Amino acid sequence: MKKFLQENKIVLAILIGGLIVGGVIYFSGKERSLVRERALVKEGSLISSCQSIPSLPDGAKKLVTKVIDGDTFLIEGGYSVRILGIDADERGYPCYEAAKRRLEELVLNKEVRLEKGEEDLDQYCRYLRYVFVDDKNVSLELVKEGLVIARFSPEDLKYKEAIEKAEKEAKKNEIGCKWSPFAKTSEDKNEPQWKKLTPQKLRLEVVGACLAGKYLGKKVIIEGKIADTYRHLKSNTIFLNFEKPYPNQCFTGVIFSSDLYKFVQNPEDYYLNKTVRIVGEIKEYKGKPEIILKDPSQIEVGE
Repeated sequence: MKKFLQENKIVLAILIGGLIVGGVIYFSGKERSLVRERALVKEGSLISSCQSIPSLPDGAKKLVTKVIDGDTFLIEGGYSVRILGIDADERGYPCYEAAKRRLEELVLNKEVRLEKGEEDLDQYCRYLRYVFVDDKNVSLELVKEGLVIARFSPEDLKYKEAIEKAEKEAKKNEIGCKWSPFAKTSEDKNEPQWKKLTPQKLRLEVVGACLAGKYLGKKVIIEGKIADTYRHLKSNTIFLNFEKPYPNQCFTGVIFSSDLYKFVQNPEDYYLNKTVRIVGEIKEYKGKPEIILKDPSQIEVGE
């Protein structure tokens, strides 16, 4: 045997080397395959994030359960509807409250008819619909009253002529919050104002903290009141809980100790009981939505 090994050591060395190289190639290839598989699963989960939203037939009638702002509301089941043909002010802008109040008067706790445009859902998984109450076009009414502006995609021309005509009339006659020189001075005096984290500057949706769970995996601006804060003594991590104290919080902003030096001193005290906006990708931890805050530019206190 010893003589055999000595005479064939070169052959054996080649065989052993081949096995080692083959193993490395196999396992590295398998590892790359697994990484790619995980990436595809992750990517697929984002692409298919709206697949859990049930189909809504054209002309469906649904009960409105909550109004979010002047162009968005919830229907039975907790699903969001974005009204087509208009654009309303976000929270913190002059006509936010006026448009929201009027939309509540028109649709809240009422059955509405939802008519499709060219697209079914937007990137935030909201139904895109023209809305009718007793055959009254809600988009047209809000534009007539000078509470919102007309806004159409190039592909969606349905009702465009009538709504844009109504907007011209409202402008000409200085009707409503949008066009009256006096209305804006009296609107929303108690609403927080925002300088940095606005949809106009960031091209992102502003979402109420308690609706954050519907936007997992998406980058948005979250707005709400910090109802409760906590500093974990061992990890030195800061938790900013929105709207309700832990463990019933709607949403959480998290600052890890490695980034804490960038923020104001004692952020758990500084942000408590203030209305803030934070921006980032919404993730889920133990069933609750959260955004990791790595830089102070991600958070703004309403003035």
